[in-house]
Amino acid sequence: MKHRSGHHPPLWKAVLVLAWTLVLAWGLAGCARLSITETVSGDWIAIYFTAPRYPDDPAAHTGGVDADLVALIDSAQESVDVAAYDLDLSSVAEALIRAQTDGVRVRVVTDGSNAGAEAVARLRQARVPIVARPDKGWGIMHNKFVVVDGIWVWTGSWNLTENGTYRNNNNAVLIASRALAEDYTAEFEEMFAGLFGPSSPAETPYPLIDIAGQGRAVQVEVYFAPEDGAADRLLQLLASAQTSVRFLAFQFTSSPIADALVDLAGEGIAVQGVVEARSAGSPYSQYDRLRAGGVAVVPDGNPYIMHHKVLIIDDQTVVLGSYNFTASADEDNDENLLIIHDPEVAAAFLAEFGRVLQEAQTAEP
Repeated sequence: MKHRSGHHPPLWKAVLVLAWTLVLAWGLAGCARLSITETVSGDWIAIYFTAPRYPDDPAAHTGGVDADLVALIDSAQESVDVAAYDLDLSSVAEALIRAQTDGVRVRVVTDGSNAGAEAVARLRQARVPIVARPDKGWGIMHNKFVVVDGIWVWTGSWNLTENGTYRNNNNAVLIASRALAEDYTAEFEEMFAGLFGPSSPAETPYPLIDIAGQGRAVQVEVYFAPEDGAADRLLQLLASAQTSVRFLAFQFTSSPIADALVDLAGEGIAVQGVVEARSAGSPYSQYDRLRAGGVAVVPDGNPYIMHHKVLIIDDQTVVLGSYNFTASADEDNDENLLIIHDPEVAAAFLAEFGRVLQEAQTAEP
């Protein structure tokens, strides 16, 4: 395999060097969900948030979170698998083409509604294998994840688009974990074989991953929709809340999740949230129900889109991914969701929640 190198920002270089020093200790635990333990000798996660500015200046659309993904792709030695609902960033397309030219296996899954994007067309011209979920019937391929070299997993709410990078509020995480990469690769292989939505089998190798190292123990739960019962797990998680729940929601139409939050508020749990203003008034939105039930929820203040799908429970646990709080996400779409039990990760998302909330509270009506 040809050695590949690229320019990496300082944070990325630090994460890359540490992650390559991973020492893996594999073990299976006899529990309801198959688990595995990984022992790490360096940092295992990098967290990213977009930073939209208003008024928007297209000339300043450089150096965003896409630069970190490009650096990841440029570091690939063997494989890059991309599951992207929407991909219009030329920087990412060019990085994928460079990787393939250098002998890296590159594959892409996307949604049929976005399969005609210029960036996707360029990938096709470069003979990058692409599979699109058919643009008909119910459901979409809504994932936004990348797996590199069987070690790195990039996922979150961030679509690989200019709007997603420079205008909308989004999050992404980069995790170094062979077990997690195996999980996401298994899901990718199903979609690449044409198994979408309800036809996708529930075959995640390691739904529960324990990451240990540097005096820190972190548990990561992995869910893919619609096959893994994500909504049921979210309801269980909310029922366990002791002090607080904070949420950021692009779309919120799930009445069971809304009922759970209202119940928590009635029990004295602090429940706060920000909902994308455009979706707050939609016919099936639970926004009014939440407000009437005592939940401190407000419409967002981004003149473009607040695109997060995040829950933060008891300042300890974070739910993130492509999964909106909707029935479609749970029953029809191809989605992914991570539940990370770690106060340090929670602190980063709490800071983002605070920024989005402040923007919502100070926005002009």
